[in-house]
Amino acid sequence: MGSVKTKRMPRAVREQQMLDAAVKTFGQRGYMAASMDEIAELAGVSKPLVYLYLNSKESLFSACIRREAATLIEAVRSGVRPGTGADHQLWEGLQAFFTHTARNPDGWAILHLQARTHGEPFAAEVAAMREEIVAFVTRLIAVAARDGHTPCSNGVESLGEQHDPELPEHEVAGLAEALVGAAESLAAWANVTPGVSARQAAATLMNFAWAGLGNLMEGRPWSPPPPRAEAAR
Repeated sequence: MGSVKTKRMPRAVREQQMLDAAVKTFGQRGYMAASMDEIAELAGVSKPLVYLYLNSKESLFSACIRREAATLIEAVRSGVRPGTGADHQLWEGLQAFFTHTARNPDGWAILHLQARTHGEPFAAEVAAMREEIVAFVTRLIAVAARDGHTPCSNGVESLGEQHDPELPEHEVAGLAEALVGAAESLAAWANVTPGVSARQAAATLMNFAWAGLGNLMEGRPWSPPPPRAEAAR
């Protein structure tokens, strides 16, 4: 009988296999401590093949950042149902975000910790991802601020046309930045705290943020106290 030919693995599949191994290694050991030898061993390929496909350790790390950033953004976008109230969209987006980061802790470690601490071009890759998420949240807040709240048939407030409190653009942008920053920190905490589910993390942030946003949309912003008069000398 003739020899049986083994079907070659497609390049794209082999490359994803290498990226899977790299994400796990970089996420758990850190960029500096990770070696191409252990990445190749975990992927079940030779080290020269890793270099052939992905050129260098730096290029491999950049490819990991791009893939993990793209999958995170896609997870958030696909988790949100268009046409629902801004609070529902934010809730669904947060649930999708925390679910994805909990299921992919190594990828989140790369995006949240590793890439930001090793300079360019890694930090720029993460900054681009973050800008896209901030822009998404900014649009939700802007829509909520424009449309205000009216009661639904179930008595729960949702988006409507009762109020139209125009928030300044810089305030909307600041709120979005603060909300995304809080989500990032909360995800890092949730991933190392036993018993904290993605739903619980999302609910925590909604309770923290949405009440304040609701007050703004109802025209009831918090105002700081006046500056203290300079003490008499």
